[in-house]
Amino acid sequence: MTPELTVLCLAALLQVGQYVLMAVPANLELGPGKTLSPRDPQRMGGRTLQDQVSPRTGRLFRALNNHFEGLILFSIAVMIITLSGQSGPFTTACAWIYLAARVAYVPAYAFGLTPWRSLIWMAGFGATVLMLLAALI
Repeated sequence: MTPELTVLCLAALLQVGQYVLMAVPANLELGPGKTLSPRDPQRMGGRTLQDQVSPRTGRLFRALNNHFEGLILFSIAVMIITLSGQSGPFTTACAWIYLAARVAYVPAYAFGLTPWRSLIWMAGFGATVLMLLAALI
């Protein structure tokens, strides 16, 4: 397995951890009546679950969604690098930077650390873009 695939696997496990980190407080705050319901808008007063939890839990929802968005592009970069046989020290470093940024992003977002949250996001996004550009060279 290439180092980039290893990091992709770890990033997927981070996603699992983020689910737990978000779901536990959300379920405690909302209770089973809401979390086990079909969540039809009329039953919830037209509000989403994110609107009904504490600000920190809402941030954990958004951090999880943000990771989904970033993971799609990162997965594409890893697959291109791996399938084209272009794995090397540079792409490996980019993959690890992506993962480190995603790990750091969760607490930065959860605790509202501005501007650090945005800078951390940019590091992960930039590492992904550099991987994609490296594939074209």
